[in-house]
Amino acid sequence: MGEVAAQEDIMLRKRVAAFTVVLASLAPCVTQAASPDDDPDKVARWLDFKEGAFKGRTIDAHGDAVIKLDAPARAADAAVVPIAINAQFPQTPARYISKVYLFIDENPEPYAGSFEFTPESGLASIETRVRVEDYTFMRVIAETNDGHLYSAVRFVKASGGCSAPADKDEDAAERSAGAVRLQAEGKPAGGKPELAQVMVRHPNRTGMAMNQVTRNYATAYFIRKVAITYADKPVMTANVNFSISENPNFRFYFLPNGNGELKAHIEDTKNKTFESAVAIDAQSGPQTSAMK
Repeated sequence: MGEVAAQEDIMLRKRVAAFTVVLASLAPCVTQAASPDDDPDKVARWLDFKEGAFKGRTIDAHGDAVIKLDAPARAADAAVVPIAINAQFPQTPARYISKVYLFIDENPEPYAGSFEFTPESGLASIETRVRVEDYTFMRVIAETNDGHLYSAVRFVKASGGCSAPADKDEDAAERSAGAVRLQAEGKPAGGKPELAQVMVRHPNRTGMAMNQVTRNYATAYFIRKVAITYADKPVMTANVNFSISENPNFRFYFLPNGNGELKAHIEDTKNKTFESAVAIDAQSGPQTSAMK
């Protein structure tokens, strides 16, 4: 299932990239900025990569009973925009959200990634921080286990998040990459979704930020996959790109049933892997892995 999902995600990235290239070649030199007054379902850029990604599949634009997206109307920092994707019902074997796609229309690559869930997730909700390059509609598409698609959309005013000048020591940032902190919050209660968090020290470079000292552009280097398991069962898998902010941070849920180990396996674009694990004890409560 993991290999099939990975192949599907690669194919989706290729389809979206192809439509983005075509759209960019047809765009005029001067474009009008996106506006919150625009109809989000009629934005030309979205319609193009929607077709590339979903191939004519019907998307329910009134998906509030399934998924909601929270994002600031105006971001304080375009490079670190907090978002929360909230499922509206718990995960059960009979009905669950299997995948959530994240799109940021006006980013250099609109497809920011996807999050895969299972019944063991307990709740298909995720919080993270993203980069936003220009005023944009941000949208999530939730796919349920019966194959239906539902959307939630927000308009975010922010600019420059992907191309902001790099002002840190890039070599030092890369050398320190890979420290992982994994923790569960609160005391696990059997059968109830438990909130957890994984934090990764990583530059997550976009490849579009100019170093103000060297005047060069550092190559893109970012976390591309975060796989969470509990008791060796998949909980949440994020397949993402540089739209995720520096030092990626994900808050998610898992369903504790007795004692087990919560694990995080992380991969970046240089094929480096980082891991962390924490024991979940239903009697004494969760432990916390140290950032190392």
